[in-house]
Amino acid sequence: MDFFISAAHAEGGATASPISSIVMLVGFVAIFYFMLIRPQQKRAKQHKQLLADLAKGDEVSLAGGVMGRITKVTEEFLVLEITDSTSIKVQKAAVTSVLPKGTLKAIESE
Repeated sequence: MDFFISAAHAEGGATASPISSIVMLVGFVAIFYFMLIRPQQKRAKQHKQLLADLAKGDEVSLAGGVMGRITKVTEEFLVLEITDSTSIKVQKAAVTSVLPKGTLKAIESE
């Protein structure tokens, strides 16, 4: 039965060198960084800038789907006018996007 396995493979086979293992590990870390970590850091930086740029009169959308116009901005909170007679106080971190001016009026007229 030894005609199926060559003598070279039967005696121990080839082993990977430590350098190739290190190169492979560094490659995996680089792929992980550029595919997962870096894009997440960029999104977090953009969201932080979006929150820093919020101002009175901006129309925003919140994480829960609520939309409104900012009437007051403080360090951590916003007062959001969702209808002419209803305002709510929300955390700045709940803001997901700033809407183009006039979006709320366009939605009301539908």
